[in-house]
Amino acid sequence: MIELATCAEEDCDREGAVRLHVAWADDRTVCTAHARVWAQKDGVVAEPLEDADWP
Repeated sequence: MIELATCAEEDCDREGAVRLHVAWADDRTVCTAHARVWAQKDGVVAEPLEDADWP
């Protein structure tokens, strides 16, 4: 199993579960909670990570 990164959002220590492809910024890995917020923005594509532990 691949060790996953921690969420890229400030002050969040959850495991990253989604790779965000952001049109105006660098790609980042975030937890499911932050992915739900980001995925609603125009220009953001959310890609679930295969090895992530989904709730």
